[in-house]
Amino acid sequence: MDIDVIKRLLEDYKAGGVSISDVLGKIKELPYKDIGFAKVDSHRKIRCGFPEVIFCMGKTTEQVVKIVEHIVAGGNDMLATRASMEIYKAVSKKFPEAVYNEQARTITIRKTRRKPQKGLILIITAGTSDIPVAEEARVTAEIMGNNVKVLYDVGVAGIHRLMKSHGELLKANVIIVVAGMEGALASVVGGLVDCPVIGVPTSIGYGASFFGVAPLLSMLNSCASGVSVVNIDNGFGAAYVASLINRTRK
Repeated sequence: MDIDVIKRLLEDYKAGGVSISDVLGKIKELPYKDIGFAKVDSHRKIRCGFPEVIFCMGKTTEQVVKIVEHIVAGGNDMLATRASMEIYKAVSKKFPEAVYNEQARTITIRKTRRKPQKGLILIITAGTSDIPVAEEARVTAEIMGNNVKVLYDVGVAGIHRLMKSHGELLKANVIIVVAGMEGALASVVGGLVDCPVIGVPTSIGYGASFFGVAPLLSMLNSCASGVSVVNIDNGFGAAYVASLINRTRK
C-alpha cells in the first residue's frame, strides 16, 4: 500500500475536498506490487473480501515463495492451491506455520483470527474418489471464515446413505456437491433443499465420462432449479462462490 497516497487522500478528506467514499474508492484502486514475474494484487481483500489466492500450477517454486512473502507481509491470510509437496517444503522453510493438505494440494497460512460465520456450508461427495476436490473446497471455505461440514461418499448408487443425513442438508445455507461419473448427485440434492446448490463435476469416471465433461453436462442440464455449476475439479471456485453467498444469508 502506498502510504503517501493514503496520507494525501486523508488530508484532502479532512480539508473537505473529498468524501470518505471517494477516499475508500481511491484506496481500492491503488497499484499492485510489481515483482517482475508477477503483479501481486495487495488490495484484493479490500475490493473482494479475501486476499489474492495463488494458483501454483505453472509457477516455479521460487516464484510461489516470493508471492507468498508479499501476501503474508500485508498481514493477510494466505491460500495457495494445486501446490506440490516440493512447493510446500520451500514455503514452510520461510513460514513454519504453513499447513499443507496433501489431498487438496493446498497450503494455508493464517494471520487473522475470526469467528466463523454462523451460516453452514455443507460439502458433499458422491464417492471417495471425489474427496480431493471436496477437500480443496473445504480448505478454501474454512480459511475464508465459514462454518463448514462435510458429508462424503453418499452418491446415487446408494442413495439411502444420503437420505439418512437429510436433516443435515436442511441445516445448510449453501451446499457444494462434488461428483464424477454421471454427476447425478447435484440434481438429487437440488430437489431436496431450499438453499443454493453448487455442483462441482470431477474428472473421475470411466472413458465415456470424458474426464469430467459428462458430469459437467449433466449438472448443467439439471432439472433442479437451484443448481449452479462451476468448472471441472474446481473445488476452490465452488467454495469461493459459496462463501460469498453465505455472507448474505441469515
